[in-house]
Amino acid sequence: MTINKPRSRFAPSPTGEPHVGNMRTAIFTWLFCRHYGGEFILRIEDTDQARKQDGALESIITGLKWLGLDWDEGPEIGGSHGPYMQSERLELYQNAANLLINNDWAYKCYCTPEELTQMRLNQQKQKLPPQYDRRCRNANNSDKEAKNLPYVIRFKIPENINTIVVDDLIRGKVEFQNTLLDDFVLLKSDGYPTYHLANVVDDHEMEISHVLRAEEWLSSTPKHLLLYNAFGYTPPAFAHLPMILGSDKSKLSKRHGATSILEYQTNGYLPEAMLNFLVLLGWSLDDKTEIFSIENLIDVFTIDRIGKSPSIFNTEKLNWMNSQYIKTSSDNYITASIANELDVYCKSNKIKLETPITQDSVKTVLEILKERIKTINPEEIWPVCNFFFETPEPNEQQRLLLKSKASLPLEIYKEAITIINNIDDFTEHKIETSLRDLLEKHQCKPRDLFGTIRIAITGKEVSPPLFITFELLGKKRSIERMQNFMEYLSVAT
Repeated sequence: MTINKPRSRFAPSPTGEPHVGNMRTAIFTWLFCRHYGGEFILRIEDTDQARKQDGALESIITGLKWLGLDWDEGPEIGGSHGPYMQSERLELYQNAANLLINNDWAYKCYCTPEELTQMRLNQQKQKLPPQYDRRCRNANNSDKEAKNLPYVIRFKIPENINTIVVDDLIRGKVEFQNTLLDDFVLLKSDGYPTYHLANVVDDHEMEISHVLRAEEWLSSTPKHLLLYNAFGYTPPAFAHLPMILGSDKSKLSKRHGATSILEYQTNGYLPEAMLNFLVLLGWSLDDKTEIFSIENLIDVFTIDRIGKSPSIFNTEKLNWMNSQYIKTSSDNYITASIANELDVYCKSNKIKLETPITQDSVKTVLEILKERIKTINPEEIWPVCNFFFETPEPNEQQRLLLKSKASLPLEIYKEAITIINNIDDFTEHKIETSLRDLLEKHQCKPRDLFGTIRIAITGKEVSPPLFITFELLGKKRSIERMQNFMEYLSVAT
């Protein structure tokens, strides 16, 4: 397939938060344009005024920018094919609809909502497919027009065509029976276009060469091809992307978990990992490569590698992929991200800190974090590293000590403090060697000695490896915590 500098668009509706399925469409379209040196256009389809939500446009733009998707024309930057908000292009659609009327491809329909409802009920009783019965198609409605009654403009489906063939770049040739199409609405009574009219007019006016969109729009494509023919336009090439399903193989929805891309941003996923994960929902390079840099993806992404079958949104796979990006991303990038998240978290929860949250302090515990966390969500990070930033809570230490049923003589504990204090080379290896010598000397159980010390210096039963924890805290803080804990150990023993 020879493709030369395509023009393609991402055309979301501002009716809610940006869904991961829509964002995958944006990613595929962006990669397609970047691979072939084309232009990526952002167009906002805001003609559904009833469903339009305040803040939705800002959310879409935030989601795109978070993923690193830039556009060549569209909101914020303009371009030679604007405006890029459909609500600012109404005159264009109205003129197009009237042109179709003048060329006998459309007509005014004066049917009231009540008449349309009764029509549907009658069809249900007769077990007929719900379609407009075309009563206004050839009717003389001059009296209604004279009264200036409200109307919609409908497209005249040709009656001399049996089938319409959609030549899809992913699915090949798909046939549709013309008899299944009704005279669909082009322009609503409020002067706003339907998706079908606005979509075709804008794609032509903006010189769109390729349309990548969700599979759910495949059944509408015959209508669009008829419109292109009626206008005398050359249609773009179409590629309808496979569905994304939840773990139970039903359409992905909120009952499967988060569906907004911004929720994943809030929950601590890295944009690079999220983009990589979404690309693999429907596209693959081979059977083994899973981690791609954005530069790699631009180099290798082609439409012929997109499959037809639905993809499963596997959260465990996303968590794994995000953890890989955490491990392999630059320390400065991850440190800055974690420091920012923890700073906000600690302030909002009014956590009293022994050590301030800074990039330097976070860098101290970075290695233990990178090996243990799947996201940079502070709810996940804080329990892993809070021992480093806040003083253990005495009541919790007492509770854990009693729960552990550790039996460590006070004299051995004091000896451990002395040993720790006498270590000059305060490294993980030296600390482990010294404490294991003490363990061997007194024939203690590891649970009694190491478990007690772990509670003393971290306030936890489970923590990162004890000896590296000592090294991270440093000698001074480690000894202070062990000494502070001694009075509770005295009571317990």
